Amino acid sequence: QVQVVESGGGWVQAGGSLRLSCAASGRTFNMYAMGWFRQAPGKEREFIGAITWRAGYSYYGDSMKDRFTISRDTVTNTMYLQMSALQPEDTAVYYCAEKDAGEIVTLRQAAEYDTWGQGTQVTVSS
Repeated sequence: QVQVVESGGGWVQAGGSLRLSCAASGRTFNMYAMGWFRQAPGKEREFIGAITWRAGYSYYGDSMKDRFTISRDTVTNTMYLQMSALQPEDTAVYYCAEKDAGEIVTLRQAAEYDTWGQGTQVTVSS
């Protein structure tokens, strides 16, 4: 089984940038992809983007690609989320998730992922 831990959240002023990290450990040899989601109070969990682990193909949710960039380091088994031009509506708990190799998936649905981190809070003030 894979374990994932997010870090890098915090407080930032509107217009600022922040980079989140997600470190994977355990049975990482079986990872197919990792993804980022976020959830604001009272809202559903929202897909930000995902990246396939070996090939490095990235996918983004609607309107996410403009200000969010996902990358990965296969040596350290770490995924990153670079966020720029942050706005108060970006305030949320940000989660990373891991998907094992196996069935064909879209990577856009939270239910498709096998392992989740505890989340890291990002707060953007106006």
